Amino acid sequence: MRVLVFVGWGVAAVVVGTWLALVEVFWLPLRVGGVLVPVSVLAAVVGNLLLVAVAYRWSRSRVVAVLPALAWLAVALGAARRRPEGDLVIVGAGALGYVGLAFLLVGVVAAAFAVGRVLASPRRAPRPHVQDDEGASR
Repeated sequence: MRVLVFVGWGVAAVVVGTWLALVEVFWLPLRVGGVLVPVSVLAAVVGNLLLVAVAYRWSRSRVVAVLPALAWLAVALGAARRRPEGDLVIVGAGALGYVGLAFLLVGVVAAAFAVGRVLASPRRAPRPHVQDDEGASR
């Protein structure tokens, strides 16, 4: 049962980390009134810091806490590579190129900081296994 819970938290962490990275990547060219708004940079910092911390708090597993950061990194780096069809999501020209570079740099630093903070923290005790009066697990 405990393995299923561990796998469940791991899958949830990867799904949320992947979803957040996809949303952030497609927010990169966001403009309001013709002005480039770097919402993705802020979202990358806040999202990576919060996702790793929340994954650790809920799962109580350091392995699960690292997964959203790895998923975010995989999507962000994948978006920076040119596909065989010629598609490129994170472009490297002009103001959008600077926002894309800032997104990658700041997002990776925030993820590394969050992971480092989790890995350096003292180990937490696993959640206690609670049974009700009839012997069923909760």
